[in-house]
Amino acid sequence: MTTTAERSASSAAAPPPRRRSRLRLRNTLLGWSFILPNFIGFVLLTLIPVVTVFYMSLTNWNIFGSSQFLGLDNFIKLAGDKSFHTAFLNTLYFAVMHIPLTIVVSLGLAMLLNSKLRGVAFFRTAAFFPYITSIVAIALVWNLLFSPQYGPVNQVLGFLGIQSPPGWLTSSDWAMPAVVVVETWRRMGYYMVLFLAGLQTVPRELHEAARTDGANVVQRFFNVTLPALRPTMFFVTVMLTIESLKVLDLIIVLTDGGPGQSTTVIAQFIWTKGFEENQFGYASAASVVLFALCLVVTIIQFAWNKRRED
Repeated sequence: MTTTAERSASSAAAPPPRRRSRLRLRNTLLGWSFILPNFIGFVLLTLIPVVTVFYMSLTNWNIFGSSQFLGLDNFIKLAGDKSFHTAFLNTLYFAVMHIPLTIVVSLGLAMLLNSKLRGVAFFRTAAFFPYITSIVAIALVWNLLFSPQYGPVNQVLGFLGIQSPPGWLTSSDWAMPAVVVVETWRRMGYYMVLFLAGLQTVPRELHEAARTDGANVVQRFFNVTLPALRPTMFFVTVMLTIESLKVLDLIIVLTDGGPGQSTTVIAQFIWTKGFEENQFGYASAASVVLFALCLVVTIIQFAWNKRRED
């Protein structure tokens, strides 16, 4: 009797089929209204340009006139292009130095500013400030700091007893390390915020338990903090890798690829071939190589992270 009463109440509460259909249609249209603007933007600004680049990489289009299909000729030419080889190696050189340095600096900064210091909000803001500063202003200031004759950096090195400090941005050996230092300084605030958010999710009970067991600060860092930060560390590493492989703006305003080709990277090679020499087909082929490099490295990182999780 109770079951019959419940069914009667349920059928009385349920809307009629026509009303349910209109409600489902309204919810569907509401959902599409939320995702459609983003989807249209993705198709127009990302998907279509990427597909177009893949097609252009197989042509000799120079923006003037029609294009001619070349097949894989652009990629074969890239394989023998010494300028591209230099840009490729410089990109890897930059990434190998920039990724670990930025992780160490931003994580150290986050751990320092995660403690209860007086004025910690001010220091967090100050650390984030370079990330939102104009890239032109950054290049101007660091050019003055790295000046071989009058820059404060070399004056400090001379005060410390170094007789022949490097020429930094004017030296083919030291230009790339100088660019890495500037890029690390510029990005550390952003990744500090990410690590800071990760650190605040680490349970205090774990640190207290480890401290009770006699673990010192170093042991607690490697056995408690770092394992708890693994998701944040994975995200930061993936983002840093992609940003390092496609770095362009800082190098253009700071060194313009020089001295010689000592700081020329793949993104600048693409810019030069496409927008200065109008070889859009050849530049598109280099873009496809850069895309493949980012994709392969990201897949390896995801596979390594999944293996660690298993």
